Amino acid sequence: MTLRSTRRPVAAVLWNLGLAYLVYMLCRVAYALENWSLFGAGFGSLSVGSLLSGSLRFDTSAIIYTNSLYVVLTLLPLHIRFSKAWQAVSRWLYVVINSLAVVINLVDAVYSQYTGRRTTATFFAEFSHESNLGSILGIELWHHWYLVLAGAALIFLLWWLYRPLDTDGGKHWVAIKWLRRKGEAVKLPASLFSALALLLYLPLAVIGMRGGATRAIRPITISNANQYVNSPTEAAIVLNTPFSLIRTAGKTTFRDPAYFSPTRLDSLYSPLHRPDTASAPLLAHSHPNVVILIVESLAQEYIGAYNSYPCATPFLDSLIGQSLTFDRSFCNGRKSIDGMPSILSSIPMFVEPYFVSSYSLNRVSGVAGELGRYGYTSAFFHGAENGSMGFQAYARASGFQRYLGRTEYNADPRFGGEADFDGTWAIWDEEFLQFYALTMSEMRQPFCTALFTASSHHPYHVPDRYRDSLALPGHPMHTCIRYVDHSLRQFFRTAQQQPWYDSTLFVITADHTNITEHPEYRTDLGYYRVPIIFFDPSGRLPRGRHSAIAQQIDIMPTLLGIMGYPSPYVAFGIDLLRTPADSTWAVNYNNGIYQYVSDSLLLQFDGSRLVGHYNYLSDPLLQRNLDPSPALDHRLDHLKAIIQSYMQRMVADQLTAE
Repeated sequence: MTLRSTRRPVAAVLWNLGLAYLVYMLCRVAYALENWSLFGAGFGSLSVGSLLSGSLRFDTSAIIYTNSLYVVLTLLPLHIRFSKAWQAVSRWLYVVINSLAVVINLVDAVYSQYTGRRTTATFFAEFSHESNLGSILGIELWHHWYLVLAGAALIFLLWWLYRPLDTDGGKHWVAIKWLRRKGEAVKLPASLFSALALLLYLPLAVIGMRGGATRAIRPITISNANQYVNSPTEAAIVLNTPFSLIRTAGKTTFRDPAYFSPTRLDSLYSPLHRPDTASAPLLAHSHPNVVILIVESLAQEYIGAYNSYPCATPFLDSLIGQSLTFDRSFCNGRKSIDGMPSILSSIPMFVEPYFVSSYSLNRVSGVAGELGRYGYTSAFFHGAENGSMGFQAYARASGFQRYLGRTEYNADPRFGGEADFDGTWAIWDEEFLQFYALTMSEMRQPFCTALFTASSHHPYHVPDRYRDSLALPGHPMHTCIRYVDHSLRQFFRTAQQQPWYDSTLFVITADHTNITEHPEYRTDLGYYRVPIIFFDPSGRLPRGRHSAIAQQIDIMPTLLGIMGYPSPYVAFGIDLLRTPADSTWAVNYNNGIYQYVSDSLLLQFDGSRLVGHYNYLSDPLLQRNLDPSPALDHRLDHLKAIIQSYMQRMVADQLTAE
């Protein structure tokens, strides 16, 4: 096959960089189509011009970062660049680098369905201890064969349309037609022309990497994508994954925004909780056992008690009828490593997951650690390989005395060991929940335990024995949820027979949401709707549906408040049972935007200005961005105070009361 070539290095560079732009844009189209359930509803209201200009801005940054070495090799004013060896190296460098960008973008088209955003550099820390990524990748390649073919076609396009230099020595002169002398075009030495082009490229490259030329423009970051779209979720369309990885690699995650003076900050918000000596514990027995069930991907969308349509959770629906729960309840992040600190330590996810950031060695409080100071024994359970997801390390850091995972399950002769492994992630939920119930009977009371389930997760399998009896139409996630509901029923059936059951306070929530199908859950706020359920078998705790707003970071202070905890501690959430409903709130972080829920309002704040303001009760699809009003000032100040307190305490290692 005869390949295109040119003797002019500048023409070759422009052609090949243009080809990279084309490939990035085609990857973006594939990304948007694969995630159409996230973007489709609001796509018609987006400006094509804004999408295009934003996409080119972020693609320019990524392409220059990744292709600068190729450009230098091509424009370097040395005659050796025309040699066959030099050209082969240049070509392979260009094709390999841009092929890697293709693969990263297309892989992220699948992974983003679960995170709602482009992947950042913390991904590598998050999955650094996983041994099953190869099998998961194989499953995804099979299920998304069309993306594999698309990737192969784009990589072939990069190779086939690549324009090299001639390897016959090249011209020694370049004619500049628009410069004439005595009626003839002026000729410059080819090496001089390339040198001038290289000198011009360097400042242009810096401008492209930064995303602008003026001094007022800071290097663009992920959050800048929000200026081209209508909602934070849509920012992923404008971004590309190489840019997201490059911009977040090795970066300081947290920075004090200094919105307020220390005195003003403390008057607006403080995460330091002090004991409420004026109120008696809500439970007559002030030292109940605490059992926290973190159910993988258990979105509100899947639970019948929260919806008017049929769902696959008959057991949970019945349990909610005997529990204290909240109609407006939210998670604080979109990934499992966001959920664990939020639920167990009352630390929300801002910017990046806390325990894979550079501040993960901070001293940290947690419900297990706080209760451990008063004689509680504690254990964290996770049926995956020990160390998976960094859960074991965080459990220990937050005060859990023991960790029981797949290793401990396999060593227990009462169970089936490796025969109960689901083949991908962990021990099946039904068996591991039974192990959980019986192991707690061997612990000294009072105890505090938490369990992270695993079965309601991609690749959406259930045990073979339930494949037919629990099968539901539609997305296989619903069958998984039905299996989890069955597993929870069996867990509580066993727990009721244990001596610790009647003196135990149960909490059930999710780490995050998953696949969504209903429009009200496909919004910037709907993606964060999870259940928060408090169940007290003794009946001493209030029951029923509560009108307050609840979030994961409220679980720890609410539990400690129920028990009349006597010491100060740091928690970014609130005690739901000692806070008036109209004073409750929730926060989360979505693609560079802080979201704040208060009363009927959703505020979206980019760190410097209010970018969105919705009445999410009357406008559940968030279609009407309201005009700002002075009445929002106190809410916005409260959000700023939460952000500032979070950042200051992270940087200063002040996540405990000491």
